[in-house]
Amino acid sequence: MNLFTDIRALVLEALTAMQTAGDLPGGLDFTNVAVEPPRDSAHGDMATNAAMVLAKPAGAKPRNIAEALAARLLDDPRVEAADVAGPGFLNLRLSPSLWHDVTRAALQAGDGFGRSTTGQGVKVNVEYVSANPTGPLHVGHTRGAVFGDALASLLDFVGYDVTREYYINDGGAQVDVLARSVYLRYLEAHGQEVAFEDGTYPGDYLIDVGKALKAKVGDAYVDQPEANWLQEVREFGTEAMMDLIRADLAALGVKMDVFYSEKSLYGTGRIEEALAILEAKGLIYEGVLEPPKGKKPEDWEPREQTLFRSTEHGDDVDRPVKKSDGAWTYFAPDIAYHYDKISRGFDALIDVLGADHGGYVKRMKAAVSALSDGDVSLDIKLTQLVKLFKDGQPFKMSKRAGTFVTLRDVVDQVGADVTRFHMLTRKNDAPLDFDFDKVLEQSKDNPVFYVQYANARVNSVLRKAGEAGLAVDDATLAAADLSILSDAAQLSVAKKLAEWPRLVDIAGRTNEPHRVAFYLYDLASELHALWNRGNDNPSLRFLDDDNPAASQAKIALARAVTVVISAGLGILGVTPVTEMR
Repeated sequence: MNLFTDIRALVLEALTAMQTAGDLPGGLDFTNVAVEPPRDSAHGDMATNAAMVLAKPAGAKPRNIAEALAARLLDDPRVEAADVAGPGFLNLRLSPSLWHDVTRAALQAGDGFGRSTTGQGVKVNVEYVSANPTGPLHVGHTRGAVFGDALASLLDFVGYDVTREYYINDGGAQVDVLARSVYLRYLEAHGQEVAFEDGTYPGDYLIDVGKALKAKVGDAYVDQPEANWLQEVREFGTEAMMDLIRADLAALGVKMDVFYSEKSLYGTGRIEEALAILEAKGLIYEGVLEPPKGKKPEDWEPREQTLFRSTEHGDDVDRPVKKSDGAWTYFAPDIAYHYDKISRGFDALIDVLGADHGGYVKRMKAAVSALSDGDVSLDIKLTQLVKLFKDGQPFKMSKRAGTFVTLRDVVDQVGADVTRFHMLTRKNDAPLDFDFDKVLEQSKDNPVFYVQYANARVNSVLRKAGEAGLAVDDATLAAADLSILSDAAQLSVAKKLAEWPRLVDIAGRTNEPHRVAFYLYDLASELHALWNRGNDNPSLRFLDDDNPAASQAKIALARAVTVVISAGLGILGVTPVTEMR
C-alpha cells in the first residue's frame, strides 16, 4: 500500500474530470504532477503541485485550477480538507481511517510492506569495493562496501534483479609489488634479514603469507632470480590477499555474487574485441592529444596514440586506450570489463568508487554509452573520505597494516551493525566523521542507538503484553479496532509509516540508501515522542490492564513501527535489536 500513489491517482482522476467538464484543456501532460508530504506538517497531510505545473500549459491562473481541483477532491470521503496555499499549492487533510489502514497494511504485509515492482524485469550490476588485492581493506573501502551493499539490497527491495560484483584489480604492476613483498616475508621466514624498500608493502599481514609460501615450496625460491618465482608468487600472494579480503567483507556482513578478475581480460582477446566494436562505430583513431591544463595525467603523451572518441558521448576530451609503445592504458581493460557486463545482459550498471576516481566518471559513461548504443545506463557513485576519531583525537594507523586503519580495526572496535549504520548517516559524496566514542553513545544524538532503542522498546511492550495473556500476533493486531487511534501523536506515527513505501521507492530510483537511514531516525523519533507522551497521559500508554481492546490497537501501531524498522535495517544490513542492555 502506497498511500501517496493512491492520492496522486485521485488527483489525476479529478484533473481528468476537469478536462471532461471543460475546466481544463485536453492534451495536458500530468507527468510532473506530484503528491508529497508538505514542508510543514501543520499545513496538512499531503500537498500537490498540480495547479502550479499545469497553469502555463493550460493558460490559466494556478489558484483558479487549485480551487477547482480542491472542490472535486472534497467529493471523495478520503479527503477531509483541501486548502489552497500561496500561488496555487494545494494542501490536503485526509481521513484518519486512512492512517489506520496504513497501520493495518504494514501488519498484514510484514517485511513486504513497502516493497514494489519498480525495477521488475531490470537486471542491474552493482560493482563495489574492488580494492587492489595487495592488503586488507581499509576504512575507505569500508564505506564503499557498506554503501554498495546497502544499495544492492535497496534495489532488490524495489524489485530489481541485482548482482553484487567485485572487480579484482590483479592485472597491474601493483600485484608485482605484492609478489616482491611476499617474497621478502618468505625470505624472512627462512631466517634472513630483509628490508622493505620504498614501494613495497611492510604490513605485518604478509608475515603469515610468507610462512605459508615457505610451507608450500620450501627453499625452492631462496636466492633465486626474480624471473624464477615472480609469476608463481604473484598468484599465491593475490589469492592469499583475496582470502583476507573475503574474510574482511564477511566480518562486515558483505557477500559478493561475482568476483571478476582483471587478469582474465589480458591475452584472451577481450580487450581487442571491445575496442574493435568501438572502432567499427568510427570511435577509435590514431592521434595526438593537446597537453592538458594544469597537472598532466599519467596517460598523456606528446606523441601519437590510439584514442577513443569519448567526446562524442559526453566526455570533455578523447581518451587514450593504447600507448605509443603498444601497451594498453589503464582505461582499455576497464572498457573491456564494462563491455563484458553489457554482454552478460545487464540493463543498468552501477560502479561504487572512491572520491579519487572523479576523473574516471565521464570517460567510463562515454564508453558504456558507445558500447551499448545508449541502451545500458551507468551510474557512478563516489564515496567521500572517512575521518576517524577516538577520545577526541584522530585514530592512528594500524600496526598490522603498516600505513592505514583497516576495516577490521573499525569492526572490532564497534561491531558490524554500528559500523554499517553510521556509514550511511551521510550521503555517499559527503565527508563522514566516525567517532568511536559517539557511535557507541546511548543518546538521541546517536542515530543507530536511537533507532535500535525504538525497536527494543516496542519489543519490550510485546513481551509484557504476552506475559499478561494478551494476543499480540500480527494477524490479531491487524484485526484490532484501530479507530481508537485518534490522538495527534498516534496519527503522527501512522503518517510517518505511510511515507515508507514512497521513501523507499524514491531511494531506489535515485540510488541513495542513506535516505533509508534518515527515515528510520525520523520514524524512531515519532515512536519515542508518543512513548514520552504516555508518561504524562496514561491513555496513550501501550498497555491498559482494564481495556484489552485499546491495548491491542495501540500495540498494533507500535508493532507496525518495528515492521518498518526491521525492513529498513534489513536494507542497511543491520540486525534489529529486540532488547537493550
